[in-house]
Amino acid sequence: MIRSTDAKTPAGTAYRIAGDGSPLVLIHGVGLSKDMWGGQLAGLAPRYQVIAYDMLGHGESQRPAAQATLDDYAAQLTELLDHLGLATAVVVGFSMGGLIARAFALSHPQRLDALVILNSVFNRSVEQRSGVLERSRQAELEGPDANLDSALARWFSREYQGANPAQIQALRQAFANNDPQGYLTTYALFATQDRYGAERLDSLQVPTLVATGELDSGSTPEMARQLAARIPHARTAVLADQRHMMPVESPKLVNALLLDFLDDALAKAPSTSIKGYVA
Repeated sequence: MIRSTDAKTPAGTAYRIAGDGSPLVLIHGVGLSKDMWGGQLAGLAPRYQVIAYDMLGHGESQRPAAQATLDDYAAQLTELLDHLGLATAVVVGFSMGGLIARAFALSHPQRLDALVILNSVFNRSVEQRSGVLERSRQAELEGPDANLDSALARWFSREYQGANPAQIQALRQAFANNDPQGYLTTYALFATQDRYGAERLDSLQVPTLVATGELDSGSTPEMARQLAARIPHARTAVLADQRHMMPVESPKLVNALLLDFLDDALAKAPSTSIKGYVA
């Protein structure tokens, strides 16, 4: 069994680390924490040094400034890598974490071995943007768990919720316990920055995978394809029958996707497709 260690950087970023291979950093979504990556730490640590951390305003990390930008969230990742003495790493961002990964890639491309964007957003329609802004307003009025029932229905299959009531209850409690200011600052960026750096994405030369679930209604397959089309040589994967929280609901499937991509990308193979997945 591979053990994990929890620690904090001098600036107050809480992180968890397991494994001894090449470094791979995991960035969670809004309202979540490093705890969402349990399946990835277990499945990837035999091959990689896996580092999961709490983004600004979440878990045990420091609050963001009220007017924080995506660049501030990317700077948190830079500070973490510097603290760990890592010149480069694979960066995997989920949902809001995908926006942070994009911001980091655009500001520090030389520090990336590969980039993976999971279940993230890009170029929302007017209707999609209106929906997420309304959820942001509800959270401001009623607290971080204001929209959680509808979110759980989008994020997980009914079967998974029924089979894992304790985990779903723990997730409810975690949302209720989120720091309101940290959550709202982060959610505001998630709601408005889906086109962050769109005009600069063609400058990225790092191996990139953009993936989502077939049934992810907020981070749709079309968003993944549009985003990948902006990044030179990026690959797209759409996992059949998967919803938003596929790293949690189907960790073996997601881990197999990541390992397939990284085996190829880090070997600098020329392929632009991933076996067994729909582009």
